[in-house]
Amino acid sequence: MYLEIITPEQTLFKGEVDSVLFPGSLGDFQVLNNHAPIVSTLKKGEVKIIGKLNLDSSVKDQFEISDKEITLKIESGTVEMNNNQVTLLVD
Repeated sequence: MYLEIITPEQTLFKGEVDSVLFPGSLGDFQVLNNHAPIVSTLKKGEVKIIGKLNLDSSVKDQFEISDKEITLKIESGTVEMNNNQVTLLVD
């Protein structure tokens, strides 16, 4: 699926990923390929991204990178998933 992460200042990432785990306002949830369409608000927490991401060097410091996943800490946000396109708007 295609993930796009956008902040008010810049686009942090655009590209293919395997799955994403979100801190939803009503509980954590994960999206995978072919997930049903969804729109959700997000609370303070960590967005965990699984897949081979090629992060631009100018934004790498905003992510925590490990062997298994990449984590982005957020204060709040909104996510929309439709037709294998995930748009994540974060603060």
